[in-house]
Amino acid sequence: MRRVPESKSDRVAEEFLETDLSDLDFSQFQPVNLATGQRNAQVSMRVPEPLLDAVKLRAKARGISHGRYIRDLMERDVARRTPEAPRADGVSARDDTARQPAEERGRTR
Repeated sequence: MRRVPESKSDRVAEEFLETDLSDLDFSQFQPVNLATGQRNAQVSMRVPEPLLDAVKLRAKARGISHGRYIRDLMERDVARRTPEAPRADGVSARDDTARQPAEERGRTR
């Protein structure tokens, strides 16, 4: 069984991936946490205090910070959903529906 060679450049890695990989030893691979990427964007939002308290409790039960827990929730949600195609005016159908009065959405108050 063949192992993945160490590559110092993208070009070398790309060349390797273009070869026949059928005899590759997959036991050498390990799961990777994709959250290790650079965090250069910041989110700030106001939420009801009981919701934040509940999030903090769940995060504490998992032994992680509430920020890490929220990031995990976002990553899982994005990974399992297919993106909605934007309309020509740049607004998604979901955004447009949210702007409609409750009566037009089939709900009454």
